Amino acid sequence: MFAIIEDSGTQFRVEPGQTLAVDLRSDVEAGQTLTFDRVLLANGGGASVIGSPVIEGATVTGEIIDALAKGPKLEVQYFRRRKHSRRHTGHRQKYTLVEIKAINVAGLEVVEQPKESEAAAN
Repeated sequence: MFAIIEDSGTQFRVEPGQTLAVDLRSDVEAGQTLTFDRVLLANGGGASVIGSPVIEGATVTGEIIDALAKGPKLEVQYFRRRKHSRRHTGHRQKYTLVEIKAINVAGLEVVEQPKESEAAAN
């Protein structure tokens, strides 16, 4: 089962148990529940529900793991040859880490398919 959600102008494909890095939310703490209500598409394994533009009443809930996580350091350098001009700056984006707990869509039929490793063992 998966869903496509929109948060802060960015679309994410999410599944239960997945860790997601969303834009920084300054008013949250670790352990709180976060609800995404802009669900664009949901798939239960057998059928899909597509919103126009969003699915009414559908939500994706997650638990905040880390309220302030930092991305990789980006180095920005400007260099003009023979002009004795150099500028060096850096940037480090801040994120909030969320673990997806549940996808709630009314009327979506969820078909559980065995994983490939389990099917090969039987």
